[in-house]
Amino acid sequence: MLCGINQQQIFEDTEDYDKFLQVLKDCKNICGYKLFAYCLMGNHIHLLIKPEKESLEQIFKRIAGRYVYWYNVKYQRIGHLFQDRFKSDPVEDDSYFLMVLRYIHQNPVKAGICEKVIEHKYSSYMEYTSNSQIADTDFAFKMISKNELERYTNEKNSDKCLEIENYQKIRVTDEQAKRIIENISGCNNIAEFQKLDIKYRDKFITNFKEKGLSIRQISRLTGISFAIVRKI
Repeated sequence: MLCGINQQQIFEDTEDYDKFLQVLKDCKNICGYKLFAYCLMGNHIHLLIKPEKESLEQIFKRIAGRYVYWYNVKYQRIGHLFQDRFKSDPVEDDSYFLMVLRYIHQNPVKAGICEKVIEHKYSSYMEYTSNSQIADTDFAFKMISKNELERYTNEKNSDKCLEIENYQKIRVTDEQAKRIIENISGCNNIAEFQKLDIKYRDKFITNFKEKGLSIRQISRLTGISFAIVRKI
C-alpha cells in the first residue's frame, strides 16, 4: 500500500488515475513483477504484487518516482507526494491470497465510495470479470472459477489486511467534498489551494467544516496538515 502524505489526495482527476495505471504497466515491463490486483483510491493505492526480477523496494521506487515526477510537473509543485515507505504484508498461502484479492476489490465499497464492487472504475476487478489488461488473472483462476470468484468477492465479510491508520467513514463523499472545496475556494486542485494567502486559506477551511467536511477529510483534499486544520 502507498498512501498520500498527510493522507492527502494523490488523484485529482481521471487523467491522474489513467497515468498511474500507465506507470504500473510500464514498470511491470521493466521490473518483471506479477500484478494480481490493484485498487486506486483517492488518497492511497493497494497492489497485490509478486516480485520477480527486482525487489519490492526497487519496484515501488520506480512506480512512485515516475508518478510523482509527472504529478509535480502537472500541478506545478515540488516535494514528496507519498507518505513514508510503502506498507507491505506477505501472502503465503492460497486462502490468504483470495482474501487479499477480495479485500482490495471491496475497498471502495467499504470506504463508502460506491455500493457495488464493479462500480469502481479504477480497480482490477473488471479485469477478472472481462478481459485482463494489466492484472495477471490466471493465477487466481487456477484456484477458483470466474463465477465462484464473483460470488466470493461480493460476499459480505469482515476482512482486514493493510489499513490506513485512524481511517474514519466520512459524512460527505470525497467527490462531494471536492466540489464544495472548488466552489468555495475557486481552486481546482491541491497545489492551487496550498498557494493561497493564509488569511483566505483559513477562512475557506472554516467554511468547509461548516459544510460538513471532517477535519481529516479537509486535510486529505487540501494537503494542509491535520494539526493546522484542527487548529483553524
